Amino acid sequence: MKKEKIFISFVFCTIVLNLVSCTNLNTNSKQTTGFDTQEVEDMETKNLSGVIPDKLEYIPDSYKQPATQQGTLNKLTYQTWESFTYENHTQRLTKDAWVYLPYDYLQDQQYNIFYLSHGGWSNETTLMGTDRNPTYFKNVIDHAIEDGKMQPMILVFPTYNNTSESDSGDYSLALELTDQFHNELINDLIPAVESKYSTYAKDTTLEGLKESRDHRGFGGFSMGSVNTWCTFRYCLDYFRYFMPMSGSYSTDGDYMAQLVKEQGYKPEDFFIFAASGSDDFAYSSFRSQIMAMENASDNTFRFGTSESNGNLAFLVREGYSHDATANYEYMYNDLCFFWNSKR
Repeated sequence: MKKEKIFISFVFCTIVLNLVSCTNLNTNSKQTTGFDTQEVEDMETKNLSGVIPDKLEYIPDSYKQPATQQGTLNKLTYQTWESFTYENHTQRLTKDAWVYLPYDYLQDQQYNIFYLSHGGWSNETTLMGTDRNPTYFKNVIDHAIEDGKMQPMILVFPTYNNTSESDSGDYSLALELTDQFHNELINDLIPAVESKYSTYAKDTTLEGLKESRDHRGFGGFSMGSVNTWCTFRYCLDYFRYFMPMSGSYSTDGDYMAQLVKEQGYKPEDFFIFAASGSDDFAYSSFRSQIMAMENASDNTFRFGTSESNGNLAFLVREGYSHDATANYEYMYNDLCFFWNSKR
């Protein structure tokens, strides 16, 4: 897909009114799952996550206050390269990411890991804050883990900002940077994080990261959702789970299916849990993308309630718009699903 087409798809969502009804799309209206018997059997062996709920759960008010069992936020500084000349390695950059470690984190225990991208006009501190000034979303995650709703996992908050902290405030530039971010993500950020903290990666070679892809996810809201789709486009070798929220990439379902084939993967090799709000300016084009994917001619994407019967889910919150409240609620719900097969 050309960058121009991606740009048009995302801009379209900012100007089109919501003309369609809002429904729970986590199940498929057709009688077949779209997978053959062997594929279903293979999927059941990788059924690491839970069951998609019928509707999004509101964040309990009590979860916005500090929990008894609190995780920690840690700043990670790493080296990378300027985004547009990345392959030339001519301009070295030093960047920060914030890493959430769950309560009672143990270095000799393996943890699943989820990378969460900020949106426009933001940076690596926007979603969860810092150790000295966390957002209430940290409290939400602490409570969810303490109450057994969410599996203890490592969360990473990077930035696609390049040479300036204001890069994400330039819409056209942000689109280009999210398209380039996979280079830094795979070669610099993930090795820096997963060589320091304990994940399922036996090492941080490309092979080691590929072998541990079942235990790694990527998600984001708005421009962070575009970053998620770019990661899906370029990095299926390294990620099994994806959490796009209120940000579209392409309304060509067959093109999205082709991205899977080009990377050598099958429908049972990933799961996408998407979310948006009915009053979100991005909703119309985002929903159009999800439906186009489900209607791809080769059945690559199928709505399902779990990994055993599909690889795509889409929940909509009636009345929600494009803001932090929606972002936090979607992340809370989605993170309670991933790697939570007992829930």
